[in-house]
Amino acid sequence: MKDSSEEGFDRIDLKILRALQSEGRLSNADLAERVNASPATCHRRTQRLFDEGYITGVRAEVAPAAVGLGALVMVGVVLDRSTPESFAAFEGAVMAMKEVLDCNLVAGDFDYLLKIRVRDMADFNKLHGQKLIALPGVRQTRTFFVMKEVKENARLPF
Repeated sequence: MKDSSEEGFDRIDLKILRALQSEGRLSNADLAERVNASPATCHRRTQRLFDEGYITGVRAEVAPAAVGLGALVMVGVVLDRSTPESFAAFEGAVMAMKEVLDCNLVAGDFDYLLKIRVRDMADFNKLHGQKLIALPGVRQTRTFFVMKEVKENARLPF
């Protein structure tokens, strides 16, 4: 982890990160109690963790099926060229697609691995035919429908 302010990064900071990663809705008072610090100290340290980029955000985890997005699809993408311009064009287009949850440049058989949420197979078929194959520079895609989500959005192991 990067160096923090004059106090340094210590076990209380680590406890704050672990607690918030586990339960992001903790009040400052509850968080302070869990990490054995005063509320004022806890608030100051938490704010510093945000300011220094250790914590990038706090959000609710929404159940995909409950909002009609029960199908998880992984798509490997191969581009026709491996140039900075082709990567930038592809990445820019993917950023505009709300269905794409994650996009990672990877080593191996694909250039990119996409994680996509859709209603069902028919919904994905439409997305694939209208948007995915039309993305800049796409030469080939390989699609994997997730049959069972074994481990999803796991906490960081620190």
